[in-house]
Amino acid sequence: MKLIVGEKPKTKKGVKPTINYFQQEMLFPLHEILELEARNKYSWLFNIVNVRPAAKLLSNKGSVGRNGSDKSSVVRALIAQQVEKIPSQTKLIQRLKDDPYFRIACGFREKGSVPSASTFSRCYKALTETGILDHIYQDLLDKAQDLGMIKGENIALDSSNLAAYDSPRPSSSVDKEDPDRADWGAKYDSNRNKLTWFGYKLHIACDAASEIPLSFKLTPANETDGEHAMSLVEDTANKFKKNPINWLFDKGYDFTYIYRDIAEDYQGQAITPLNLRNSKTPPPGFADFKGTPQCSGGFEMVYWGHDGNYNKFRCPHAVGKVNCCHGVKWCSDSDYGLVVKTNPADDYRTYSLPHRGSKTWKKLYNKRTSIERVFSYLKNTFNLTNITVKGRNKAQTHVELNLIALLATKIAAAKKGFQEENQAKAA
Repeated sequence: MKLIVGEKPKTKKGVKPTINYFQQEMLFPLHEILELEARNKYSWLFNIVNVRPAAKLLSNKGSVGRNGSDKSSVVRALIAQQVEKIPSQTKLIQRLKDDPYFRIACGFREKGSVPSASTFSRCYKALTETGILDHIYQDLLDKAQDLGMIKGENIALDSSNLAAYDSPRPSSSVDKEDPDRADWGAKYDSNRNKLTWFGYKLHIACDAASEIPLSFKLTPANETDGEHAMSLVEDTANKFKKNPINWLFDKGYDFTYIYRDIAEDYQGQAITPLNLRNSKTPPPGFADFKGTPQCSGGFEMVYWGHDGNYNKFRCPHAVGKVNCCHGVKWCSDSDYGLVVKTNPADDYRTYSLPHRGSKTWKKLYNKRTSIERVFSYLKNTFNLTNITVKGRNKAQTHVELNLIALLATKIAAAKKGFQEENQAKAA
């Protein structure tokens, strides 16, 4: 902490220093697309999703059988499966045969043109081995950025549990060196009940304004959130010409190296509640665990905005928060009172810019709920929880198909909204 006696604020006289608030953007209405009939819904979606790279690759691998037109159609059908929440490829094939509008929307012209289950299986395997879905997803992210949908200022990160299709087995028999494994995970719910599952953790970083997932990683369920945080941060930051400002985490990410690396490598701030780790009292010189200094009279000093890279705190008596029997003269020769500055670079975990617990900090942290809505969309509106393939690598393909479906729907809803707005203006 840096002590400054009687310092005057570097602002206009009588004006308290302020910090800009970031306005929450209106969410794009997914139901505008999802509630359309099949022929219109998939006309919107498949005009946005470019499946040609995947179709070309599948063609080179000879993965889809005799009908060359089926290559793009199979990939479209796998994406549509996630939108329709069809639980398995067997039921997907049956839907394609029974529903002519759905079949035609995916690109299959006749009932007899629907490929077999083995063809779908080979296609799925090829998508997993080549990673071509990454290129499709990146193309969608580029389109979202071109439309101005992604703000890229505040990024929320979290993980969610996914049950594996693999049969659960004792933890002692799981090969911990196998990266393709499922494993046992555990967490506590809001009532402190311990929940366990056999499967994976899905880690996602999303733009807090648009609720668009930017990066993701699927790991065995026993691996902690903190150990994968910085790889998501790096991948997300690489998608922008400028670094995001704030990275929003829950207390499961409260590690010094995360604060430090985000500040030093990405010039950003981790907005994270402290995990007190059984601490009973604040460190000496502090009024709380949030980095608020304590004056010599034993009172909590008052946060007074920030000055450059420093947080400023003023004498609580000088600003009328307490009635100290010593007045301001106990600590300062100035009527302005004692000023204490804290520099986050001195202790990235203890000090936050803006100050942890301030109105600005709380408003930023509240944006973290965007990542919870992303998981809710994926699990309740799309098909994320219906994993019917074994192994982490194939499960990751399932995850990415759902992310492609979600992002394509968001872009379609946005473009539909822009179109309707322009039509209304022209009327």
